[in-house]
Amino acid sequence: MDINAFVAAPWVVQLHAIAAICALAVGLVQLLGPKGVLPHRLLGIVFVVLMATTAISAIFIRQLNAGQFSPVHLFVPLTLIGLFGLVWNERRARLIAHRRNATSLFFGALLVPGLFAFLPGRLMFTVFFGSLTGS
Repeated sequence: MDINAFVAAPWVVQLHAIAAICALAVGLVQLLGPKGVLPHRLLGIVFVVLMATTAISAIFIRQLNAGQFSPVHLFVPLTLIGLFGLVWNERRARLIAHRRNATSLFFGALLVPGLFAFLPGRLMFTVFFGSLTGS
């Protein structure tokens, strides 16, 4: 484990990673916990803020593709649209659609792109498994 790689990363990368990890934890509680009660509603707000922070901060992370957007940036608009649908459906008591949005966001906008962070050469890989060069 190399926490120094995380500390040395740009602040926007740190913000992105922390928001994503927190969203993962809150999302797990949301998916597994009771629905419709006050804690679920409050944690839902926290989840939306964390996911929006994760998506928006990703816009400013462009180290992989010579300063340009990379294919993983396709998750940014998908996440923001999904968040809009999540809130829209909840506010209109469309609970089946709300649940579908929440599940899609958790898996499709959090876990799938999160797996990319653990590819060799990426920050999370380095933090958890060390450098490929051994230095």
